[in-house]
Amino acid sequence: MAKQVRAATLGVLEFAQRFPDEDAAVAYFEAMRWGETPTCPRCSHADKITDCRRKYFRWCGRCRQYFTVKIGTVMEASNVPIRKWLLAMYFLVTARKGVSSLQLAKELHISQPTAWFLLHRLREACGVDSAPLSGAVEVDEAYFGGRSVNKHARKKHHAGRGPVGKQAVIGLRQRGGRTVVNPIDETSAATLETEIQHHVSAGASVYTDDHRGYLGLRHLPYHHATVKHSVKEFVNGAAHTNGIESVWAVLKRGYHGVYHNWSVKHMQRYTNEFAFRLNEGNVKRDTMDRLRSLSQALVGKRLTYAGLVGS
Repeated sequence: MAKQVRAATLGVLEFAQRFPDEDAAVAYFEAMRWGETPTCPRCSHADKITDCRRKYFRWCGRCRQYFTVKIGTVMEASNVPIRKWLLAMYFLVTARKGVSSLQLAKELHISQPTAWFLLHRLREACGVDSAPLSGAVEVDEAYFGGRSVNKHARKKHHAGRGPVGKQAVIGLRQRGGRTVVNPIDETSAATLETEIQHHVSAGASVYTDDHRGYLGLRHLPYHHATVKHSVKEFVNGAAHTNGIESVWAVLKRGYHGVYHNWSVKHMQRYTNEFAFRLNEGNVKRDTMDRLRSLSQALVGKRLTYAGLVGS
């Protein structure tokens, strides 16, 4: 029997040795984006590119503009050195429950607002692939928000227990495949069915609990089976939601233990981050492979500060 090769985990010290300075970090990003042929990110031509005296800049003879490897990525217009961006990416893909902007600011020796903006730009790049899920897909919903008892009196919701004052989220996990996590306005049948139809290909086996919002799936082109959590049933043949429940376990530990709170406005980016770690940053993959996936995801994405904080 062939010996299974264990994925290499890159420690912080090894990371520092591999990327000892800004030159090494820039060379890595350029190789990830262009290979051996630098290409203008504005006109997409590579035949009239020349180096400049200004470090890390190049000149495009076709569109007659200067550019760096940051142009056309979430790093565009950022004064943070690429080596620090790379270290932030390392923390994002290796910290299973996430890293707070306060902790990242200390690690990178930058301000907390800068770290907060940097992390949101990385989360913008973590947007989940839109390819539909297939095969066996587990679906469940969860709620995120602080406990009412811990809130200030003026922020408490005096409207009962349970999901009151919390944000609903739907999760879909293909067994042996990708995970999708999205905030939703409500857990009604119409909303749940719309999300499932958007993310799951016809003919798939969809496994859920006995929430009434899933009853209409029997009229859609899926094989639908349920487990009755209301009577303490957790496995019914092939039907169970243990996979997506494990996603909630990690996400809620990150929410309560690392971030403590996040606004509904930015929730999609936070869920994108956790989904990316499950899909591309899985601990079974080599750390450099995880970094490569995130490096390539930076291209073609842009998030300005005005766009982040605007309504």
